[in-house]
Amino acid sequence: MLIVDTAASVLAGVLLLRFWMQAIRVRPPSSVAQFTFQLSDWLVRPLRRIVPGVGGYDWASLLGAFLIVLLASSVLFFAGLPPETVLLMALHRFLNWILYGFMALLVIEAIFSWINPHAPTAPFIRALNEPLLRPIRRVVPLVGGLDLSLLVALILLQIAQLVLGMLFGGR
Repeated sequence: MLIVDTAASVLAGVLLLRFWMQAIRVRPPSSVAQFTFQLSDWLVRPLRRIVPGVGGYDWASLLGAFLIVLLASSVLFFAGLPPETVLLMALHRFLNWILYGFMALLVIEAIFSWINPHAPTAPFIRALNEPLLRPIRRVVPLVGGLDLSLLVALILLQIAQLVLGMLFGGR
């Protein structure tokens, strides 16, 4: 189960990153783009025939990520759980993985700001986080020249995870 979860989380994470990059119109560095597209094109391209992009969103990438999560969760179906439960658990995992992805991006930005703010991928990570941090920065002022918006965003994402856990009954 660990191997399946690890492979599924990496692939779903790449698909979610692909969706997010297009949704917020961020152009990735060539190395990130090459990795992302090579790892996910085999699934996204056929899905685009079924689910075209609408409204500037790459729905095929988002659907692909959910299908990967559902496939990884289907192991529970073979363990005897009813299909409805497996579907709900997959939806819960999918939403959790989205929240974890945002948390990871925020942590990566914090590390870049401490260690190497001029790293080649730092502007890309900042651009990915900007839609999350912009509304928080309007409300949370700088404290002694320190931007606490990353910390506030992480706390809000953890609260969202707690709420999600309560909505799904602790699954």
